[in-house]
Amino acid sequence: MVTFLAILFAGALFAGFIGSLTGLGGGVVIVPLLTIGFGIDIRYAIGTSLISVIATSSGAASAYVKEGILNIRIGMFLEIATTLGAIAGAAIALFAPTHAIAVVFGFVLLYSAISSFLKRKEDRDEENLPEKKTTRIIEILKAKGTYPTANGLKKYTLEHLGGGFSVMGLAGMLSGLLGIGSGALKVIAMDSIMKIPFKVSTSTSNFMIGVTAAASAGVYLNRGYIDPVLSMPVMVGVLIGSLVGAKFLIKSQTKSIRLVFAIVITLLALEMIYNGLAKNI
Repeated sequence: MVTFLAILFAGALFAGFIGSLTGLGGGVVIVPLLTIGFGIDIRYAIGTSLISVIATSSGAASAYVKEGILNIRIGMFLEIATTLGAIAGAAIALFAPTHAIAVVFGFVLLYSAISSFLKRKEDRDEENLPEKKTTRIIEILKAKGTYPTANGLKKYTLEHLGGGFSVMGLAGMLSGLLGIGSGALKVIAMDSIMKIPFKVSTSTSNFMIGVTAAASAGVYLNRGYIDPVLSMPVMVGVLIGSLVGAKFLIKSQTKSIRLVFAIVITLLALEMIYNGLAKNI
């Protein structure tokens, strides 16, 4: 039991670090570790994963707020879409074959991993660009901000709010349907569609996934799929790992983060496709 808990804690540390760095949440590592490594039922693995996502979100978000990267205003608004999507996803889960949706989701993630290297340059400086057209709602949200870089603070402005809001709804739906944090789609929506800097996207995603996971965790808790013996070391491990990852993100190069993001999201995609085709989900 001691060896089991030690390995689980070490895996949780790594999960928290990767989840914080990429904005995906710790479930990317926790679910494969529990199901493949220890042969634990996937329902208990997902329940434990949701606890880890909440811990990752809480730990990383607090650090990002302190460092000035996280955009709370944008995150709170987009959480409306993810929460509504999560409710819809939980309802659809009663009827739809989730393994088929998992396969589609996996291919979407594969495309996202490839396209993450083809996006705009990260060194955009709003002061040197023409003034952008903003909608009324973007003005109300005051969707502008700054984030720290090695060269000082850089400005950014949110774009394409409608498209990003729609993808956030899809992310919430998949979260409620499959029991995952859907941090990948959240990062893609903010980085690729809304043109928010990648570091701001990952930090805001970490802030958002905790709320979505908390709603899903309540369902699993009600069904008895959250085991305290599994959840406690995982929660502590990912919390510590997420704090370390948050500190590392601030000093790291965006290109390196995109590489980690692409690798992790590819592994997640392959896992989703395999489990979907095998009808394990």
